[in-house]
Amino acid sequence: MHAVTLDRFDTGTPHPARRYNYWLGGKDNFAADRESGDVLARAYPAARIAARANRAFLGRAVGYLAGDAGLRQFLDIGTGLPTADNTHEVAQRIAPDSRIVYVDNDPMVMVHARALLTSTAEGETRYLEQDLRQPKSILESLDILDLSRPVGLMLVAVIHFLPSQEEARSIVSTLVDALPSGSHLTMSCATTDFLTPDLRANWDESLRSGRSDVHPRTRAEFSEFFTGLEFVSPGAVAVSEWRPDPGAEERPGPVEASIFGAVARKP
Repeated sequence: MHAVTLDRFDTGTPHPARRYNYWLGGKDNFAADRESGDVLARAYPAARIAARANRAFLGRAVGYLAGDAGLRQFLDIGTGLPTADNTHEVAQRIAPDSRIVYVDNDPMVMVHARALLTSTAEGETRYLEQDLRQPKSILESLDILDLSRPVGLMLVAVIHFLPSQEEARSIVSTLVDALPSGSHLTMSCATTDFLTPDLRANWDESLRSGRSDVHPRTRAEFSEFFTGLEFVSPGAVAVSEWRPDPGAEERPGPVEASIFGAVARKP
């Protein structure tokens, strides 16, 4: 692992991980991230609620994978800044011997991950500063994962930063194809399918003007990522509707949590 110095941080350009941190109430963000977050929140007022709903979906999905599905290996790409109930924390509470590889392209994420994310003695965590757009490079760096055994591939709130559906599908296919039978793909992606016409128009205008970098997918487009896989019930739904916790304090509707989420098994 190499040291990361402050001069590697581009503090003047907003980054999705730091903006997400801002929406979740964190402190690891800069003025550009906060400004970007506020602009997007004006176009989509429920942005902060959606961020929390997406994070809760991640926890429930990992809980299912480590519990019911029995997975002990996870590849989490687009990790974001550490917060409560990270992938390894949820997985290792259920199975202490779980191994997790985190991947993100923001050096600040890696600094915090290496400082704050510790593993159980039985398991292991690893952090890679790499880019989702280079899936083969990521796959070549997974030395703590055994790719002959099932892996939980986590692509949570990251694919929608890729404008091209064709490129995004190619990346996901490359990653899934490298994993064995019994592996699972967990994904969430922004959508405007649930929004009112006015909210959808606001979102579209934010994209056209360059104020937004979040490219939503329709249900059909989102489902394309799971071609050849077997959906885990309830399939592709709003993240707040994927196996919701009946005791949760906050359970937003699809309009507020306009993010598709799904888990699927590779046969």
